[in-house]
Amino acid sequence: MATAYSVLGQSNPSATTETTLLTASAATVVSSITICNQTASAATYRIAVRPSGDGSTAAKHWIVYGATVAASDTTILTVGLTLASGDKIQVYASTANLSFSAFGSTIS
Repeated sequence: MATAYSVLGQSNPSATTETTLLTASAATVVSSITICNQTASAATYRIAVRPSGDGSTAAKHWIVYGATVAASDTTILTVGLTLASGDKIQVYASTANLSFSAFGSTIS
């Protein structure tokens, strides 16, 4: 099995719009997710992990809900999420000035 380490996904979603950060194409381990606030005001965010086959995001999928990133700051979450092919990470921001990045490895 080969393991490829990389940037798995990046997104700067529209305000108050749930957006896909990553759809796993193979077995994937997400080691960290960064949330960067590019504005002079605090903002909130949400992150959900939705298994393949689950049609829409439900309460059971949220792993972060309503967390705050201070003005002009970055939050780094060290995780260890394991995803199968087709699983998704969904993100949501209170403002269009948050960007999300997922880093980790894909196993093929």
